[in-house]
Amino acid sequence: MLKARTAALAATTALCLAAVACGPEGKTSDQDGGKASSAPAKPSGTPSSDPAASDSAAPSPTSIPTSSGKVLDKAGLAGIALTTGEVGSYEVTPMQGGEETGTERSESEDCRPLVAVINGAPEPAPAATVFRTVMDRSQEDKDDRTVVTEILTSHPKDAAQQVMRGVRDAVRACAGGFRTSGADGPSTYTEVKQLPLPPAGQESIAYQVTGSIEGNKVPLLFQLVRTGSTVVTFYVADFLTAKTPRLPAELVAAQAARLP
Repeated sequence: MLKARTAALAATTALCLAAVACGPEGKTSDQDGGKASSAPAKPSGTPSSDPAASDSAAPSPTSIPTSSGKVLDKAGLAGIALTTGEVGSYEVTPMQGGEETGTERSESEDCRPLVAVINGAPEPAPAATVFRTVMDRSQEDKDDRTVVTEILTSHPKDAAQQVMRGVRDAVRACAGGFRTSGADGPSTYTEVKQLPLPPAGQESIAYQVTGSIEGNKVPLLFQLVRTGSTVVTFYVADFLTAKTPRLPAELVAAQAARLP
């Protein structure tokens, strides 16, 4: 069972971050087999051939942003989230369907940070969380429309750094995949690999987790960006092909620039 938070469209059956339950052996309970009618857009380039070769990416020393270190509350996070019109034709809306996080449990302690991100609840637990959905209005009638989930979290003390460190270590430890369990049965993720996406913020890491729906490979792309006590998680999936989905770099850069 691959359970997740709403990450694509309200009418989309999603694999990850969508609170949509699939039965055992990856069989979705929805009639469309879990394929999104408006899945994320085209591939974003070639994944790193050696995920362990590079640590969590960071900007060059001359471009590392400064931070106030302030731990934002929910209203503060909402205030720094991107809004419609700030980046090209992208429309930004609050997460549809509520903000209930997933409940998948990792069968491996080493992979727990990855499952926490899949659940929409990075660990250590945040002080506040805000969810946004970002869609490209110029692609409204396209099957491969870009749909990005954005999760902003704030963390006390050094917990934001712990989130990044935990995910970075888990990407390395869980390269061969991992399994989760939940109320509707187990899920299997077959591969984890780090991706060479452009760095952002004071610290960032991008990686792909490969899941499955009815035996079909479904690539899930995540990028986490941290500045100070704030972490933003970007998520995009491709439900139509097995290719690495595209995460628009301009969205990441624009949101990273707003982190305090």
